[in-house]
Amino acid sequence: ERETRRKPAGSMTELETAMGMVIDVFDRYSSIEGDRQSLTKGELKALMEKELPGFLQSGRDKDAVDKLLKDLDANGDASVDFSEFMVFVATLTVACHKYFEQEGLS
Repeated sequence: ERETRRKPAGSMTELETAMGMVIDVFDRYSSIEGDRQSLTKGELKALMEKELPGFLQSGRDKDAVDKLLKDLDANGDASVDFSEFMVFVATLTVACHKYFEQEGLS
């Protein structure tokens, strides 16, 4: 188990907790294969299937992970580093926020 970089759970704010959870999810999946600093295609697929199951419309687009990896891979190294992953998380969060506002749920 990796050493935590965070404060004890009871002293963290909601936003600090959310940020820590995003880091933990990335670290958990990036450590499955080789380089712990980035997600391979396989790691990205596993993360999407487990953490965002509604995002990949089961079988509708067999190339969805390939397309996502290509879109997220800003530096062209065929993997997704933490900065590239955060762009994805932020973009998806903005889209969800807009949806909830339109639906009157925000």
